[in-house]
Amino acid sequence: MLLEVTDMSVSYDRVAAVRHLSFSADFGCSLALLGANGAGKTSAVEAIAGLLPKSGGQVRFDGRDMTRAPADAIARAGLALVPQWRDLFPTFTVEATLQAALRSGRERGRRHLDDIYDLFPRLRERRHQIAGTLSGGEQQMLAIGRALATEPLLLVLDEPTAGLAVGIVRDLMRALARIADRGTPIVLVEQNIEMAAALATECVVLAAGETVWRGPMQTAGRSEQVRQLYFGTSEVTP
Repeated sequence: MLLEVTDMSVSYDRVAAVRHLSFSADFGCSLALLGANGAGKTSAVEAIAGLLPKSGGQVRFDGRDMTRAPADAIARAGLALVPQWRDLFPTFTVEATLQAALRSGRERGRRHLDDIYDLFPRLRERRHQIAGTLSGGEQQMLAIGRALATEPLLLVLDEPTAGLAVGIVRDLMRALARIADRGTPIVLVEQNIEMAAALATECVVLAAGETVWRGPMQTAGRSEQVRQLYFGTSEVTP
């Protein structure tokens, strides 16, 4: 199993953000973490990536215990997180950003950026443009492209389409579908069930930091019970 999260909890001071979360993701699988604002989705993936301490449980990645590993070690192992804030260097050009990431991914076999430019033609057109001057959608493409340049074993995306125009969202989702089809597993944090259903094969629904449903994404996408849970109007036993 590529990623195994077992009974993981995350707390801020004494406030629990995530309680006893368990799920797994393997090669050939795309998984969505669903839930409304404040459900604990971002805290969960940031803890998995080593950006937040875990107050309980275990995280294993590619066969290794990464529960207490720092973020840089987890990234070197092949887990690439694209956070909500994108975290780009605003004074770097598009190409300089990708080239910097490319160097860190060479040990996993990547030698060039052609397939990233094929996925995101706008980045090729703007390869000499400063990242801080790109539109929000273009910056998101660059953040995802930078993650891909490291040749990750697992791509983790925290609400990649939030606040973007409909046309940009369509372009991003098409690119993400191609990435998944090529065999890169994806963990997608999302609020929109329909959007998640277009990409993910499995899903976990969170509410107030707890797992309230898990199962096939196809089932979740057409389940009124999941929709009620998602908007906090009903409860079921996981």
